Parts: sequence; C-alpha cells; structure tokens
Amino acid sequence: MPITDALPDMKRELRFFPARSENPKALSREQIDFFNTNGYLCPVDVFTPQEAEANRLYFEDLMARAEQEGYNSYSINGWQRHCEGIYNLAMNERILDYAEDLVGETLICEMTHYFCKMPGDVQRVSWHQDASYWPLTPSKVVTIWLAIDDVDEENGPMTVIPGSHLHGQIPFENSTKAERNVLGQSVHDPHRWGGDPVPFVMKAGQISMHTDLLLHGSEPNVSDRRRCGLTIRYLPPDVRGRYPEYHRALICRGSDPSGYWRPIPRPTGDQIPPRNR
Repeated sequence: MPITDALPDMKRELRFFPARSENPKALSREQIDFFNTNGYLCPVDVFTPQEAEANRLYFEDLMARAEQEGYNSYSINGWQRHCEGIYNLAMNERILDYAEDLVGETLICEMTHYFCKMPGDVQRVSWHQDASYWPLTPSKVVTIWLAIDDVDEENGPMTVIPGSHLHGQIPFENSTKAERNVLGQSVHDPHRWGGDPVPFVMKAGQISMHTDLLLHGSEPNVSDRRRCGLTIRYLPPDVRGRYPEYHRALICRGSDPSGYWRPIPRPTGDQIPPRNR
C-alpha cells in the first residue's frame, strides 16, 4: 500500500521553493534557472586535484579509525559535531557560495553523511525523496554531494529524475529486505514523475546540488573501485524541526535572530563518537 505521508504526526509544507538569488555569487542565472526547472546541478567544480586528494586521505584515515570501533562504510553520519575535518568541509567558503545562491544568505547545516560504496557492494539506494525522511518544514533543504572518489556509471552513481521535485511528496512504500536498500523507502514508479534518469558522473573534488524533493537513487557498485561522497545539507533559518524549542546545528553563514537554530562549536580534532550498542 503506497504511503503518502511519511510523518503524519507533523504538519509540514512539502512543495518546491524556487531559488531566487538577485545577486548570485558563484552560479550563473542560467544555472539557477536550470536548478529550478530540473531540481539539480551537476557537476560543479570546487576543489583542485590536490585538494581532492587531501579530502580522500582524510576520509580514509577517518574510516579506518571508525571501522576499528565497529562502524561500517555508511556509518559516518552527523559527525560534523565531532570531527573538525567534516566541520571544515561544511564551512568551506567555495561550497557556501554555491549553497547561498540556492538557499539564501543564512546557511544552516544540521546534517552530513558519507555514503561510501565499496567495490562489489550489493546494496542500492532505492528511489526516494530526502524530504520524506526528515522531520523538517518547509521543504527548503539543498544537498551538496561532494565526490571523494571519481564517479562513473559502473560504480553506482547517484541518479536523478529531472523535474520530479515539482510534484510535492510522492507516494512510496517501505522497502523490502530483498531490495537491499541502504535506506528504508522505495518509490517504485519513478519514471512517471519526470524526465529520463540522469546519472551524476563526477570527478573527485566536484559537487552536485539537489533539492530535497528530487527523486534519486543509486544501483549497486559492480565495479572494482570504491565510490564515496559526502553529503552536506543546507537549509535557511525559517525551516523548523519536529520540536518547537530549538535545534542545534552549524550556522555556516549569516545568523538566526530567532534563536531556534543554536550554533554547535567547532570540534577540536576528529573524535570517533561512542557507538550505540
């Protein structure tokens, strides 16, 4: 039975809010128009090859330490509170310039997540909308997906349905075990909601950008090469969560006079958080 409301206990406004930057810092007006029409931009250059290599080495060191504590390749989720390196990537000025052109002058980051598909990984990410998972309203989150590795059509690229973000929340079903879905929701008829699927083929150091209502997913990594990316999610200060008091997050640029989003201090070093057992 299709599910039409992922969070029925929370009143949410789930519709696309077009980017309306009057004086864009990094994107052209044509790119902003493309984003509004299609729901994404890809690829966008950010880091030099040398910087991309540093990003890769940082991840590999962090992942090796995390594995020693029992974490897997999808477990580094929300660690911007603990790890200075992830915090610094979320605060990178070049990334923030791109995000500001789509989100606005004040940028809040509550979520980061390394999605790392090892060679031969049989798991997929079924078609879904990010907004269906998050207890946030209104749906104004933009995700930056930073390529840690080169991504091609063999190693499980993120793939999107252009224009699907214009339909609000799309009905989905809870995933079955047979799907081997990294997440828990599946939209089984993605093609009826937009254009032909577009795989995000990228070089390490490039980013993609997509709105939280865009249908996307990825197939298993059938190659002999890893495919890793870091998602950094930015939202404007008028977004609210499930609880009315306040939320803690990175205030990456600007300020929130309402006090709802309270800043997380910069972590010192890269701490592996205790694992829930």
